Amino acid sequence: MDLDVERARRDTPATARIAHLNNAGAALPPVQVTDAVIAHLRAEADLGGYEAAAAATGEVEATYANIARLLGCGADEVAVVENATRAWDMAFYAMRFRPGDRILTGRAEYASNVIAFLQVARTTGAVVEVVENDEYGQISIDDLAARLDDDRAGPVRLVALTHVPTQGGLVNPAEAVGAAARRAGVPFLLDACQSLGQLPVDVTDIGCDILSGTGRKFLRGPRGTGFLYVRRDLLPHLEPPFLDLHAATWTAPDHYEIRADARRFENWETNYAGKIGLGVAIGYALEWGLPAIEARVTSLAADLRHRLAERPGLRVHDQGQRRCGIVTFTVDGVPAEEVQTALSARQVNTSVSLVEYSRFDLPHRRLPDLVRASVHYYNDDQDIDRLLDALPAPRSSR
Repeated sequence: MDLDVERARRDTPATARIAHLNNAGAALPPVQVTDAVIAHLRAEADLGGYEAAAAATGEVEATYANIARLLGCGADEVAVVENATRAWDMAFYAMRFRPGDRILTGRAEYASNVIAFLQVARTTGAVVEVVENDEYGQISIDDLAARLDDDRAGPVRLVALTHVPTQGGLVNPAEAVGAAARRAGVPFLLDACQSLGQLPVDVTDIGCDILSGTGRKFLRGPRGTGFLYVRRDLLPHLEPPFLDLHAATWTAPDHYEIRADARRFENWETNYAGKIGLGVAIGYALEWGLPAIEARVTSLAADLRHRLAERPGLRVHDQGQRRCGIVTFTVDGVPAEEVQTALSARQVNTSVSLVEYSRFDLPHRRLPDLVRASVHYYNDDQDIDRLLDALPAPRSSR
């Protein structure tokens, strides 16, 4: 399952100049993706936007087919949306909540999702419940099952979970969550933005009813691309909050019909260059093979965690029985943003996970903002060396 790292780096020219360890933010696209996007933009300039789109029908449809291959679903269960947040929103806001309905989520849930939960709770009277973590710091399946079984607290209408939290390296046990939700007959919405492209993700194995994903992170696609999976049997029960002439057909002066497939969650105007680039990026990932990518990524991340933990004054804060390519840490006495700035000055790209992104989790663990380094298969040992060499020295807490 070894990857040809040199080939991956040749396909990613910027790796010769920078140590890009911000793949959980936006990975470097391979030249194949960049070329596909630019080629379509040139076609729009040469032919006209509508004409270029018509000429690229096969490439556009290939994107849906590649997403279906990536997720193990049907192409009719896939929508391509302008970003993952909007994809997630289109499904979540299509659900109907009543007073007392319960939304179960995990401690590591991302801010954008929680804000949507809170808005719906405020407007409908639904209740947001945080499922506790287990001893490994991942969502507790026992606590989830107990909450699903507790009818006295009100009906559970949704289980919503982030597969790989943005602020740590853990991989939540999504398959076990899916099994518990299925037993209870409750829809399961999975945010897979950080897992797709670095881990194999199969919606049948996981048992999720809805899944949202993004192009720009570990899939190495263009920014401003996202997608949505909705289980075929659930589609008729979800009416999107926004409709247009792509999502529905105006059949009479006072009537419309929503299309039957998942493209009901799309709208007519779209970024065709980005959509084509997304399909190329997914095809590129499938060519390498997700199991091989996972093996490479998790090995690099484990090495980075080990080397960080060996250094006095550096603390690694990742949790979970299963871990991925995201590594979070702090440098004693040095604010996370200052660490990121120092690394950036040495052409080492990282990010910061802010407390406000995860208020159920980081304050619960009494943690400040964290530095986030996220590796991908095109990174190498020299990239890790560069990060370690560029770190500022810890400071006394006095």
